[in-house]
Amino acid sequence: METQELHRGRLIDHIQLVVRDLEASRRFYTAVFEALQVPIAGSGPDYFWADELFVSTASSEAAQGELTGRHHLAFQARDRAMVEAFHQAALAHGGRDNGGPGRRAYHPGYYAAFALDPDGNNIEAVYHGPAERSAPSVKVVF
Repeated sequence: METQELHRGRLIDHIQLVVRDLEASRRFYTAVFEALQVPIAGSGPDYFWADELFVSTASSEAAQGELTGRHHLAFQARDRAMVEAFHQAALAHGGRDNGGPGRRAYHPGYYAAFALDPDGNNIEAVYHGPAERSAPSVKVVF
């Protein structure tokens, strides 16, 4: 994946999460992004970033001393196996289960898993695959 590509026409350019424990977040996101095949693009003593997500400490210049609140971020997955690998990696590296891999009723073919990161952010991996009629849906409330 090219990390320096500019994508015009998207709503979000980047997101910053300001976290309490940078090393706990670094372990969590490094594992999650490895499962999603997204490289960590850069890091410093008080931050790291991958693609459009920038994670820093409250003492970083950009954070101005404030933690961010609870957010929901959904990362795209290539297939169901990638969603499942995301969930396993998240739970093995400091995340808490917030909805295991499964179909969701948001639209036909929506397959996702959810984990809370070390700061309580609701992190999702989603695959928008073909609709299947036989498997039951799993309901998740945000």
